[in-house]
Amino acid sequence: MVFSRIALGTLALAAGLALAPHARAADACQLEISGNDQMQFDKHELSVPATCKEVTLTLHHTGKLPKEAMGHDWVLMSTSDLGAVAQSGLSAGASKDYLEPGDKRVIAHTKVVGGGESTSVTFSTASMKPGGDYSYECTFPGHSALMKGKFKFG
Repeated sequence: MVFSRIALGTLALAAGLALAPHARAADACQLEISGNDQMQFDKHELSVPATCKEVTLTLHHTGKLPKEAMGHDWVLMSTSDLGAVAQSGLSAGASKDYLEPGDKRVIAHTKVVGGGESTSVTFSTASMKPGGDYSYECTFPGHSALMKGKFKFG
């Protein structure tokens, strides 16, 4: 009886260890980033392996100011479109989260959040190429100059 409990425990531990690499792979497809009231992201680079078919990014606004005064979003695009997406989003305004509706340059984006709020986006990587040149930025007016970073896929 004691032997079979030990054997079962060992078997359960071995099964858990065998599944552990798969759990880590799933975690690699989930990212978090924070923005503050000083117009700064806490990360200047994010990366996911090319094995991620979908990525979930969660944006946390760690500041206290409301979104009307210091809102933040997270927008992913090709690096060549960095800045231009935010510029064209100015005319879209707050009601459209400072993004032109249907902007084909945008791979993924969150909504704009204010202090103490969080938001997430889950997106497919099907249109992305491993090793491609991707970046992210906040499109709230004036923020893209400071709130940007590289996104590595692959």
